[in-house]
Amino acid sequence: MNTPDLSRPTAPHAEWAVRPERSNQAMLRLMTWISLRLGRAPARVVLAGISFYFLLFAPAAKAASRAYLRRALEREPSFADLYRHFHSFASTIHDRVFMLNARFDLFEVEVHGEDVIQDVLAAGRGAILMGAHMGSFEAVRAIGRQQPGLRVAMVMYEENARKLNAALAAINPAAVQDIIPLGQLDSMLRVQACLDEGMVLGVLGDRTLGSDPTLRVPFLGVDAEFPLGPMRLAAMLKRPVLFMSGLYLGGNRYAIHFERLADFSAVERPGRNVAIEAAVRAYAVSLARHCRAAPYNWFNFFDFWRAKGERP
Repeated sequence: MNTPDLSRPTAPHAEWAVRPERSNQAMLRLMTWISLRLGRAPARVVLAGISFYFLLFAPAAKAASRAYLRRALEREPSFADLYRHFHSFASTIHDRVFMLNARFDLFEVEVHGEDVIQDVLAAGRGAILMGAHMGSFEAVRAIGRQQPGLRVAMVMYEENARKLNAALAAINPAAVQDIIPLGQLDSMLRVQACLDEGMVLGVLGDRTLGSDPTLRVPFLGVDAEFPLGPMRLAAMLKRPVLFMSGLYLGGNRYAIHFERLADFSAVERPGRNVAIEAAVRAYAVSLARHCRAAPYNWFNFFDFWRAKGERP
């Protein structure tokens, strides 16, 4: 059985992967301390200023935001649209501090498609939650901590897992156990074991490393590259795939969506590639629909529509 190669290091020409990080652990720990000591409402006053700062002094991200919003809104975005996009991103990061510290009482979370996830849990074979850099995955994991039987872990590339683990450890060291890094010798064994225990594994399917295989499909009116690796993983493991999003609705409100996307349980090897490509296309359609319904929730601040191999 061939396994998808998910162990390669980040390719040097993947723009999102090489863009310098603007945050650091000391600042994250400071914001965590301020948030937990002052409370969410006072800390959001500081957050508004931070959002405005990055909007003014991150020109590449601002240009990417404008290009995306132009497609999602189907009009020319205003300065207020750009600010709302940046502030939605900052808000989801800020709220992660409280969710990781079990302050679920601060949020109103509505769940759509609860029957879909319940069917998966009842089957007991686990599933792949195919998400995106949209809204807050932490809101989904928060639901998992509150709902008996729903255990959620993230699966991601090793370097990204290392960075996220470091960030989460600055907020709550206990959170790092929910991440499975790919690229280690036992990665696939851990993934298989978690699924066999009935867990659902979150994978983000809207970014590709520069050297990874992709499929170019329509997305918000223009073709874009989507990685094949996440769907190949689901196909190899013969598991159902659900589209998942944790949309930030403003204030303290979130909406979790679960939708059936694909099911590789009965797909045999000869038809696997066709099924994988169909699933990637379906994923792009679902993602586009959510982008238009909640346009300020998609947080890929780089030129997503650049063809693979094109120079920045």
